[in-house]
Amino acid sequence: MTDEDYRTEQDSLGEMQVPADAYWGAQTQRAIENFPISNISFGRRFVRALGIVKKGAAQANRDLGLIEEEKADCIIEAADEVIAGEHDDQFPVDIFQTGSGTSSNMNANEVIANRATELYGGEIGTREIHPNDHVNYGQSSNDVIPTAMHVASLEAVERDLLPALAALRDELQAKETEFADVVKTGRTHLQDATPVTLGQEFGGYRTQIEKGIERVRNSREHLSELALGGTATGTGLNTHPEFPERAAEYISEETDIDFREADNHFEAQAAHDAMSEAHGALRTVAGSLNKIANDLRLLASGPRNGLGEIEQPENQPGSSIMPGKINPVVAESVNQVHKQVVGNDAAVSAGAAEGQIDLNLYKPVLAHNFLQSANILTNVSEAFAEKFVRKLEANEQHCADRVEQSMALATALNPAIGYDKASEVAKTALKEGKSVREVAIEKGYLSEEEADEVLDPAKMTERVILGDD
Repeated sequence: MTDEDYRTEQDSLGEMQVPADAYWGAQTQRAIENFPISNISFGRRFVRALGIVKKGAAQANRDLGLIEEEKADCIIEAADEVIAGEHDDQFPVDIFQTGSGTSSNMNANEVIANRATELYGGEIGTREIHPNDHVNYGQSSNDVIPTAMHVASLEAVERDLLPALAALRDELQAKETEFADVVKTGRTHLQDATPVTLGQEFGGYRTQIEKGIERVRNSREHLSELALGGTATGTGLNTHPEFPERAAEYISEETDIDFREADNHFEAQAAHDAMSEAHGALRTVAGSLNKIANDLRLLASGPRNGLGEIEQPENQPGSSIMPGKINPVVAESVNQVHKQVVGNDAAVSAGAAEGQIDLNLYKPVLAHNFLQSANILTNVSEAFAEKFVRKLEANEQHCADRVEQSMALATALNPAIGYDKASEVAKTALKEGKSVREVAIEKGYLSEEEADEVLDPAKMTERVILGDD
């Protein structure tokens, strides 16, 4: 590359050569060179959040007369472009950087300042609109980055994850209704247990997701607090007293989500318990999905030598060597997402606990792991609902045949003939390869009519009021 491919930008450490077509400046370039760590940079959600924070700050500072209106309007327009995703390629800084996220904050400041300078009629690099004095006015990386973390995380939850979980819940509820009359063998300890309906099992899954939605919603209260206005240490130095509230109002307007100034700016910058709490809800949801996926894999196992109580969709060939084999591939993707979210949770919980004195220094990795978890949980919930749960079918005759042979039917004999005789019937049935019904009649404990009444599997799926005549 020639000298024409670069321009010279300057920061407090001196001059830096920056690609001529880049909107970023010297500090971003230093970060690019200092952190060749993972080749992972912040994605759409976080870059959008940075744009939202910078726009809200410029709007508040304009209203307060702290930045002249024309320059503020150019900053707002440039921030709108960042919000819309027009400059995502201008945010190359690695996730693994300074723990405050200063590099990413300055990346946003420089990109918006240079683009705003263009809109103002100037040339990139001239700093007619300054990254620090204008775009970052009344702010610090220490309050901007945690604000962007909360904005990005809550948008990911509200816009993506909760709708995806609701869609999965609806598919499970549809199967709960569809399978309401399919009586099957219950299982505890993976051994035969008293009958249940397939619909009852799916009702359990539906409730798991409903409660997961509630858990995620419960985390919104603390994520809605914004650190913006605390500046370097939480004192609000160099910030107008009305700035935090005004900026939060503009951010709420932009996102259509209710955000507010943090209850305590020192807590908001030195600790990230809200992120840990909210990610704990994501981890719990991932565990629920994992349990449901594992159960459905078991119930669909076979097709001839497994449980075979439900028939799974044929999403793709299952083997490169065994013709005709179909595997529960979508459910397996759910299992893998669970493991990734558990790993992310370890990083989030550890990072959130590592604040030193007045600042937590794990902000970028906290943001990245939270947003990755929200993203993959969203995507896998949608795929699981659409490509697996919706297409499941009950193998009704197989369920009926197997429940008739279950030893657990003997449990219903307890009120009629007592535990000891019921145990004898069960053991004999297992030893002789007969059904519980057959043995109970053979031993004279029940007549055929009594056996039909007592050993009706469908009745065993309902709560019976003992002592009723």
